[in-house]
Amino acid sequence: MKKERQLDANGKRKFGMLDKVAYAAGDFGCNMSFALKGTVQTFWLVYMMMETGLLSILLLLVQIWDAINDPMIGSLIDADRRKYKMGKFKTYIFIGACGLLVAGAAVFLPFPNADTWVKVALFIGGYVVWDACYTIANVPYGSMLSLVTEDPGERAQLSTWRSVGSMVGGMIPGIILPMLIWRKEVNADGTPKINPETGVQVETLLGDRVFIAALIMGVLGFIAFMFMIRKITIRVDENTVKTNEGGEKFNVFKAFGNFMKNRPAVGATVAAMGMFLGMQSATTANTIMFATYFGKASLSGIVMMVGFLPMFIFMPFIKKIVNKFGKKEASVFGTLVSIAGGLIMLVFPMIPNKNVSLIIYMAGLVVFGIGMGVYTCVSWALMADAIDYNEWKTGKREEGTVYSLHSFFRKLAQGVGPSVVLLLMGALGYVSKLGTEGQSLATAYNMCWLVAALYLFSAVMQFVGLAVIYNLDKKTLAKMNDELAARKNS
Repeated sequence: MKKERQLDANGKRKFGMLDKVAYAAGDFGCNMSFALKGTVQTFWLVYMMMETGLLSILLLLVQIWDAINDPMIGSLIDADRRKYKMGKFKTYIFIGACGLLVAGAAVFLPFPNADTWVKVALFIGGYVVWDACYTIANVPYGSMLSLVTEDPGERAQLSTWRSVGSMVGGMIPGIILPMLIWRKEVNADGTPKINPETGVQVETLLGDRVFIAALIMGVLGFIAFMFMIRKITIRVDENTVKTNEGGEKFNVFKAFGNFMKNRPAVGATVAAMGMFLGMQSATTANTIMFATYFGKASLSGIVMMVGFLPMFIFMPFIKKIVNKFGKKEASVFGTLVSIAGGLIMLVFPMIPNKNVSLIIYMAGLVVFGIGMGVYTCVSWALMADAIDYNEWKTGKREEGTVYSLHSFFRKLAQGVGPSVVLLLMGALGYVSKLGTEGQSLATAYNMCWLVAALYLFSAVMQFVGLAVIYNLDKKTLAKMNDELAARKNS
């Protein structure tokens, strides 16, 4: 006998596991594209052999456009009052997902022998196309969390499952890609080709495989998006998402000013920026470190993922943790643990034995990951609460605008961080035209210190954002939710 479908008071299917799995699939789809961002820098630095200074400038330019693009798309979605068969948010996600089928590969066109001006054109053109498609899908996806349910506990669960989708979507390419795109070189007699400076086997990046892998990931991402669109239920009226009351035109300066008055949104954004300025900025330096210092570039993804696996420890308990301690309180404690992990990482460059050094690095990464566990699970719920805070203080719901400005600063960090790191890599001795084969031992050693410092900086910045700026502790959050509920009931 077929089980009767459970409906809520508004005639919608009751919130349940299907919503959580579907929302996780959405971020899996996003990360089939987003996970390639770290590979972009490595591809253009190692395979296309673009000079670190030029690549730094180009990366900063496209990421500034990327950051500006988000509020524009967010305001466009907020202002759109047309009726769509699938609903406004799902329609925009579908359009972006169609573009991402091929757009992810646009920035990996493999022409290493092209003139510099051709490389510049390929990089900017490919990145802009990719970014436009990703933004169209990602901005409404992020905003949609607060439309699936109004219950704070259920939002925390959605945030957790989004993190699951993000982690799985990041782990698959993170682990598998390095194994596929790096090749250990051998001499004519079959013996390993050794870099005389560093004493490790030379590894070469296979650019053609990166392009093919990006196409495959585009298809996988599209399938995940389609599953989410079909299975998730929106329970809050999309037309209540208003950026501008009284028919006012969207004013980017006014929106920015309102955002800066929203302390929870600013605090959550500073924490997210810290995560990207440290962790993601470390991706390229980490890959170069593994290729030149440890001689294990093909395994760098596995080691990196070890640091993120502890997040799954908290998944079954996140609702109980949040209910007992609060999202802010639990996240702040986690940042202190992450700072301890960053301090452990500062030790590994001092160890002369590379095997022992690698073990200490991994230990620090695990501690860092444990600290990140709770924050990763609730990071998006923190932003959903910040959107409610905006309504609490101003009387306006501005999902699209608040989220898109949050995304603006995240993406600004994603651009500024890697750009600065590329400049630091150049200053620390990395020479692009030598590839990974010709780097000196001093350069490889400097990459170790750079990676450790970036992780510690990431943890400290997250602590500042969550402990000092974010002001929605458990007690204040309960008061806010009660007052918002009273307004709606009246």
